[in-house]
Amino acid sequence: LWFLRWYWVHPLNQRRRQQGHFHHLVAELRLHSQHHHQYFRMSVEQMDELLSLIGPELTRQSTNYRAAIEPKQRLAVGLRYLASGESMVNLAFSYRLGHATVMNSVHMVCAAIEKVMMEKFLTRRLTYNNTSTTTVPKSVLQLQKYFLSHLVDADNRFRIIQVGDFRRTSDGGVYARLELGRGMKNNTLHVPPSTSLPGAAHLGNVPFVMVGDAAFPLKPFQMRPYPRANHTYKKRIFNYRLSRARMVVENAFGILSAKRRIFLNRINMQPKNVDTLVMAACILHNFLIAPSENQRLLDEAEQLGRHMAPVRHMGGNRASTEACNVREVFCTFFNSPKGSISWQDRMV
Repeated sequence: LWFLRWYWVHPLNQRRRQQGHFHHLVAELRLHSQHHHQYFRMSVEQMDELLSLIGPELTRQSTNYRAAIEPKQRLAVGLRYLASGESMVNLAFSYRLGHATVMNSVHMVCAAIEKVMMEKFLTRRLTYNNTSTTTVPKSVLQLQKYFLSHLVDADNRFRIIQVGDFRRTSDGGVYARLELGRGMKNNTLHVPPSTSLPGAAHLGNVPFVMVGDAAFPLKPFQMRPYPRANHTYKKRIFNYRLSRARMVVENAFGILSAKRRIFLNRINMQPKNVDTLVMAACILHNFLIAPSENQRLLDEAEQLGRHMAPVRHMGGNRASTEACNVREVFCTFFNSPKGSISWQDRMV
């Protein structure tokens, strides 16, 4: 004979308060800030602030049969999943929760972050600060193929992101499908008007631009490298500076994947849930980058940029005279005393 037993709460999970990670390990970690940061990739204070923002979205009503999981435990499970990439089955055992409860908690945390924090920490209205003398002004674009397309500013914060499956589309084809590409073309992203480069008013005003590799079209608002044919020394300098600017977005994605190690593993979720997870991770990234970290991150970007491989070349494309003129202005600026950097001659 076969007997089927069904529980409201499995016996393994009934001792959650006595043996579960949340009521013991997590409680102890709050007394040791360094270890808490290693476990959740955020400080105790940041986690408490996050709970105050999204806690109401994580609250569920208890029933006569079982008590609801408290919001702070749901948050701990969701953040640990993002920070470690640990499987939901392992989290269920360690927190003494049902597998479905862990899965639901992760989805709830990601959805709450997207719902509550999107407007404040991932605004679609772009802001710029044209003060840099070493990079293309404060806006860098790079497409991470397969799931995330994003615009990153010079402070390593995501400004616009679009999640989707682009595996069968080239970078340039992806760009044509993006809200970002359409917004720049139609001038609906509130980009500031053209201005002169630092110390180079004699070159005239130039538009704020995004930076792409050779797969992207050359536009007045979109810079790409010069094609390999007929390279001059000045053009090689421009291409190096362009690749160096692109390193900012590579760093941003590197920071994201280092702190949210879920991106280093296969994500076993439905596509719609993956979209929410990616959005939530990018919002958390912006939420956690403190102003004091900006200079350190930019210094690291500069060091890495010196050793960055050159951008790949995929042939030329027909560009407008206006776009070519904008690129020529940047090329002239990067080869001038006001716009050059000390080591660029050694890199070409």
